[in-house]
Amino acid sequence: MTLKTNAFGNTNYDITKASENTSPSADAPNGFAFDIEDYSINNSALTYIDDISKTQMYLTELNHSGNGTFSEEKSQLDTKTTANISMTIDSTQYLNQNAIKLDALIGMNLKEQKYTFMENKGFINQLPLVFDGYIQLIEEGQDIDITFENPESSFKDFLAVVPESYSKNIETVETSGDFKVKGLIRGKVTETTIPTLDINIKSDNASFKYHDLPKSVSNISIDTSIKNETGNVDDTFVDIKTLNFKIDNDVFKSDAVIRNLTKNMLVNANIDGTLNLANITKAYPVDFDKELSGVLKAKLNTSFDMEAIETNAYERIKNAGSVNLSDFVFSSEDLINPLQINAASMTFNNGNVSLNNFDAKTGKSDFNAKGSIKNLLGFLLSDKKLQGNFDLNSNTLVVSDFMAESETAPNTANKTSAPKASLKIPDFLDCTINAKANTVLYDNLTLKNVEGTLAIKDQEADLKNLSSNLFNGVLALTGKISTKTDTPVFDLNIGADGFDIAQSFKSLDLLQSIAPIAKALQGKLNTVIKLQGTLGSDMTPNLNSVSGDAFAELLTTSVNPGEASILNKLNGALNFIDFGKLDLKDLKAKLDFSNGQVNVKPFDLDYKDIKMVVSGSHSFDQTMNYNAVFQVPAKYLGSEVNRLIGKINDNDVNQLTIPVTANITGNYASPQIKTDLTSGVTNLTKQLVEIEKQKLINKGTDKVTDLLGGLLGGTKNQTTTDSTTVKTDSTKTTNTSTVSEGVKDLLGGLLKNKKKKKDSTKN
Repeated sequence: MTLKTNAFGNTNYDITKASENTSPSADAPNGFAFDIEDYSINNSALTYIDDISKTQMYLTELNHSGNGTFSEEKSQLDTKTTANISMTIDSTQYLNQNAIKLDALIGMNLKEQKYTFMENKGFINQLPLVFDGYIQLIEEGQDIDITFENPESSFKDFLAVVPESYSKNIETVETSGDFKVKGLIRGKVTETTIPTLDINIKSDNASFKYHDLPKSVSNISIDTSIKNETGNVDDTFVDIKTLNFKIDNDVFKSDAVIRNLTKNMLVNANIDGTLNLANITKAYPVDFDKELSGVLKAKLNTSFDMEAIETNAYERIKNAGSVNLSDFVFSSEDLINPLQINAASMTFNNGNVSLNNFDAKTGKSDFNAKGSIKNLLGFLLSDKKLQGNFDLNSNTLVVSDFMAESETAPNTANKTSAPKASLKIPDFLDCTINAKANTVLYDNLTLKNVEGTLAIKDQEADLKNLSSNLFNGVLALTGKISTKTDTPVFDLNIGADGFDIAQSFKSLDLLQSIAPIAKALQGKLNTVIKLQGTLGSDMTPNLNSVSGDAFAELLTTSVNPGEASILNKLNGALNFIDFGKLDLKDLKAKLDFSNGQVNVKPFDLDYKDIKMVVSGSHSFDQTMNYNAVFQVPAKYLGSEVNRLIGKINDNDVNQLTIPVTANITGNYASPQIKTDLTSGVTNLTKQLVEIEKQKLINKGTDKVTDLLGGLLGGTKNQTTTDSTTVKTDSTKTTNTSTVSEGVKDLLGGLLKNKKKKKDSTKN
């Protein structure tokens, strides 16, 4: 059943019909009387919502029974009630599934709508309480005047306040000292007021010990009040004058005042003491998700309002004091390994916290940090991020030690977190880390002398000016890695200066995929790589997702053809090149890659006096399609070609080259080589024969020209020749037809004689 009063004061339970005539009849009997022998409500639920006072109350597992006698002016109702109660006033929860029990004899004046506690005994959780006073319904709301207290004064009553799921069985707990709860609730509940409150909880020099636990809690002093002196709900406050206790030899003292409970809560608290965290579970039967250890020493005053915490209004957060922590182990679902804090020292100064020392270890990683934290209280008291700036030094950092594990990864004994979808950058971090590490282990890489800045926010790491010694060279890295999505992504710029080629290509799958032929190279490498893609559960790139481009320069490089089948095949197909003697020094190449495909832009190579241009593509599964064009001097192309060159005996012909194209397909393990060498040699031979013929023709032409010059007398002819081509510039003449006919006859005779002579020289 739900009872509700809306913001306009309308209720859903006022269902009585107004009487048309409210004046009593002269014949009407005086009053009424009847008895109810028995009634019950079993396993029910009741919800009460008042939008005016912003009150919500929920009763579950409600069981109620009773009997009574009723009349207009005097009635009695004998009841037994059990339920679980939750109550919230203006967003502040005061009760949460607390067990209540009430056996009460209630006197009722139905005419005045006044209900008075007579004989009664109630329980909140296991704390017994007796009530005295009344509740009366009035036109404005309710008039309340109730006092209550616990009838006994044993400290066991204090443990009874705690829900049984936390306090366990208190029947066998040994206690000493007293514990008193005494309260007064007096005033009217209206649209604008609540009753005044004066509730006091006190205990002095008390102790308790659970029989099955090794430690006891002693020297317990409690002096707490819950008060409202005005009837204005906003003026309710909690005054914890004293809350002290001792576990073993550790004394812990505290006090606090909490005001403005229903709005922007104001807190002023003092803490002074030492607490061995491991002793908490040895003295009290509380179950933590993770085992606690470490020693906390604190002397701290803090003053803040919750809105300042939520909005990072640091000027309204006043802190002073220090906190020291040693041998503490922290576990979280955001961390794959426990964080062991050997020593930590913090100084509080208003909204800032100075981290003077933080010596810690997680997994195989060690680090020492100093810096500042901006909103430690926001992180501890609400869902705010841990903000700060830190200088971090480490001897060894293992990147995987700081990640949450994937669902598909095996679960090992030292893991403290439940499996997750993938490795994650902790969500609670919002900080900048200036890091130096002697050794960083990432996947199968060992980076030395690492320096750089790491900005972490919203599960994204922004790497700035990171440098390291790697593969006998220097690595430079900038870019971002994000684990906000189910599949992590990255966008990086990588620079390598003087990398050892053999080491780097052996260790980096990405480089192997980009340039698999590099395993046959020895020497140094400079490269700049821009790449984007997704990361696997171990934070290494998913190669088929990678895209980007690269520029590479090879330094002092030698080639071992035995390490690459493609070079062996080329050696067999092109016997005029020894690929083991290629000069790759200062070779520069550009390429781009996406969707598992690498496209190599044309680059130049030299072997002695042979120039080469290579271009093409291959996929990450090492299938390939490349063209290598060789500008081969004619002298390398066989004895027949060399014989013809010798006969022509011309410097330009000696420098003649032909392009030979090698088409390289298949895959790197089993390449297929096709060349146009045979057709090229054939074409060159034909060209050389033609050049030789032309040269002989040109010689005959020169003789004819000389003869014509003599016959024509005075006619100037300018002729230029070379070994392959002839250019002639002649002037027009006005010779007679007789001379022309004579020239034709003479020319014809010379050509015939020349042809005969040429034929006679054939071998």
